[in-house]
Amino acid sequence: MLAAAVYLVPTGVHAQSIPKNAHVERYGSGWGCDLGFRKTGELCVAITIPVNAYATNRAYGAGWECKRGFREEMGACTTFPIPQHAYLTAAGDQWGCVRGYMKVANACKTIVVPENGHLSDKRYGKGWECDPRFLKVGNACISPSVPENAYFDPSSFDNNWSCERGYQTTGTSCTAIAIPENGYLVTSSYGQGWKCLRGYQQRGSACVALELPENSHLDYSGNNWECDKPYRREYARCELP
Repeated sequence: MLAAAVYLVPTGVHAQSIPKNAHVERYGSGWGCDLGFRKTGELCVAITIPVNAYATNRAYGAGWECKRGFREEMGACTTFPIPQHAYLTAAGDQWGCVRGYMKVANACKTIVVPENGHLSDKRYGKGWECDPRFLKVGNACISPSVPENAYFDPSSFDNNWSCERGYQTTGTSCTAIAIPENGYLVTSSYGQGWKCLRGYQQRGSACVALELPENSHLDYSGNNWECDKPYRREYARCELP
């Protein structure tokens, strides 16, 4: 018991020096006020806590906060109406609308989604977005005019449309990509839209089989060759240094 008393009462702090409604601090030395009281000089003065509030035991602020479902107004905790199709937010002092509804003034209004549109999870805007390949115009989602073998693409900076796979942009139209023998189609925003198979090299618009000289092998691309070590490339041959 003596050991416990020594632990609870730090050196230099005596029971006679602790004011009413105070306690010895658990760590360090000194004393602090009980919950619902605030240190004023050498005294612990009661904090006036309004109805529907609770003490925070913080040295700053009013010393109290409103309970969940109440809001601080003019030093008091007042209730606030939660409209239909709404819910109380995690903070407990605001409300938000459920999915499919939007906050308008003090109510949750139904979000009217046009044809070819869908609800949006973004916190801004009208609460809906157009489906892929449809363009937002006013309160409607329309199918924009695009050339043959193309689709609406809002990420395209030039035309708002992109060509289907196997086609490439030529002015204001989409033309088929001519893939040579021993070539294959690639998805790329630049280049001719095709590459040669491994073991073949592009020459103009054709893919020509590579002829490997002695002491050589295909490089990492598969479309050219390099010499085996310690040989070095000299024009079309591999020679020892």
